[in-house]
Amino acid sequence: MKRTLLTLICSLFALAASADEGMWLPSLISQRIDDMRAKGFRLTAEDIYSINKASMKDAVVLFDGGCTGELISAEGLLLTNHHCGYDAIQSHSSVEHDYLTHGFWAMSRAQELPNEKLNVKFLVRMEEVTDRLAAGQTQEEIVRRAEAEGKGYKAAVEQMYYGNQQFLFVYEQFDDVRLVAAPPSSIGKFGGDTDNWIWPRHTGDFSLFRIYAGRDNKPAAYSPDNVPYKPKRHFKISTAGVGEGDFTMIYGFPGNTQEYILSDAVAYIAERSDPAKIAVRTGRLDIISAAQQSDPALRIHYAAKHASIANAWKKWQGEVRGINRLGTVASKRAYEQDFAAWAQDKPEYRSVVADLKAEYARIADAYFAREITRETLDALPKRYTAAERAEAVFAQREATERALYRYLFGEYARRCPVQYQAPEFLAGAAAAGSPEAFAERIFSGVWEGSDTTAVNTLARGAKRMQDHIEWLLGTRSLRNLNSARLNELYTAYIKGLREWDAGRAFFPDANLTLRVAYGHVAGYEYADGEYHKPRTTIDGIIAKDNPDIYDYDIPQALRDIHASKEYGRWATRIDGRTTVPVCFLATNHTTGGNSGSPILNARGELVGVNFDRTWRSTMSDVAFDETICRNIAVDIRYVLFVIDRIGGAGYLFGEMDFGKRK
Repeated sequence: MKRTLLTLICSLFALAASADEGMWLPSLISQRIDDMRAKGFRLTAEDIYSINKASMKDAVVLFDGGCTGELISAEGLLLTNHHCGYDAIQSHSSVEHDYLTHGFWAMSRAQELPNEKLNVKFLVRMEEVTDRLAAGQTQEEIVRRAEAEGKGYKAAVEQMYYGNQQFLFVYEQFDDVRLVAAPPSSIGKFGGDTDNWIWPRHTGDFSLFRIYAGRDNKPAAYSPDNVPYKPKRHFKISTAGVGEGDFTMIYGFPGNTQEYILSDAVAYIAERSDPAKIAVRTGRLDIISAAQQSDPALRIHYAAKHASIANAWKKWQGEVRGINRLGTVASKRAYEQDFAAWAQDKPEYRSVVADLKAEYARIADAYFAREITRETLDALPKRYTAAERAEAVFAQREATERALYRYLFGEYARRCPVQYQAPEFLAGAAAAGSPEAFAERIFSGVWEGSDTTAVNTLARGAKRMQDHIEWLLGTRSLRNLNSARLNELYTAYIKGLREWDAGRAFFPDANLTLRVAYGHVAGYEYADGEYHKPRTTIDGIIAKDNPDIYDYDIPQALRDIHASKEYGRWATRIDGRTTVPVCFLATNHTTGGNSGSPILNARGELVGVNFDRTWRSTMSDVAFDETICRNIAVDIRYVLFVIDRIGGAGYLFGEMDFGKRK
């Protein structure tokens, strides 16, 4: 059956509306370069990715296994987000040296702080190995040979298009990464959870690290004898600024998208999974926030945990709103129906949609149980280490830790489908009289550390149930609503979609491999129809400044500079006034993992650092729509301003390269 005229019109509209959609493999960027150049890009595909000469890929790193960073000097100086470096900053903080509150600025190489277990990875190369695997080579063999090619090499084979293609990614890993600078949290985390995922935004979300290597410029374990790494490529910095409509490109490691999932999966996300996880985390955050407000030491101790919990919590809320606003479930269902009609005379694809729907119905309860278990029982400590017990703040944590135990045991009992609750939990709660009473018994043993038999028994029971769920779903590789059977079906489904919808530009879902996305600077309209400009300034920071609220209590130096209007070389004319730019919006397709990614202009110069999306943009993980999807970046000029005028670390500019102003 041919597609109807109405369907074709709708498809063409969708393609036009999603003109900036896509997370493209760098090795295949030549397939997109004509479109990029038509939209303003001035360089070549080889400037973006090359294995024969230095290219942009050599200036981008996977930072700490889940963020992106970029090289901005020939001396290994690395720029990423404040929230990406948060754990490192926290690890060096104490009540006496509170780098979270006051910031940290190394004034010499000797003052740069090493970070145990923090690493960065450069992509050496990527290549398709679909044919090699089909010819009989194993993934393990391919990876082993690749890792033997160089010191510090790590490799992985990743699936694209649900297994229709496989690519080898070879990385060079550096393990000596030192903290150079971090602004106060009232700049780097300005607005805190209140402003997270929100626009207008005024967050100076950046931190600086330096990569060190052995004297041969190769990866080496930490040593005082190591020297700053000499990268093959680093980014020039543009201080010319950005304007609405300007071309932007983002280069980074997006973590996970599901652009091609069925309507059933989107409905599960928006109607069942996200609402439940939001509710559970709301309670956790309430307990932790109360502790933080009661004691400065507890505020520091729980800072990273609070930020980690809150990030996804708020993201899920925006995701639900975006999915519902765009009617994503209904539009996907119509798309599937049209595909199924086309596939009726094609045996390879005839039943694939129906089979996918049946599999989702089979696994939904089991997978939901897995998610609830991870949000509740798995989120609780099973023991406290000797190092934790030696911390000055440990005794003060007891009431908070106990409250978390009681709350999460109760949530597990109420939300997890009973057939997938651990038998040990059911028996313990029944014997104690309630899940909360059972939590008290378990927690007492964990806190005292004298007898961990009960918690270990419960943990083993929960693990057995999780193993059972994994057996039921047929895989341990579980990410989002998934099963082995679904993976098989999606292989056929995506292959069929690419045949049927040949005019659509398909890109592989994000999987924490290096990708290119491009778009332009753009404001947008909220649901109320109010238009929001794509840039913010220091004036907005002052408008939000509140010494009584930790997340809005800016450094006095920032107030003084604004009052005097002595911005120096960072002064910029915006909307008829002299000010300092802070953040901007663009239409680049991003997700988690893109945090810290460089935002580049048409000449490949650094103009900003990606750190967030607008609230409803979070639904772009399942469906991108240019009308509402925006990434948020901190303007590089604000980064430089803070380094210079707040940190007093302008000496760092001596190792940076600056592009020409317009």
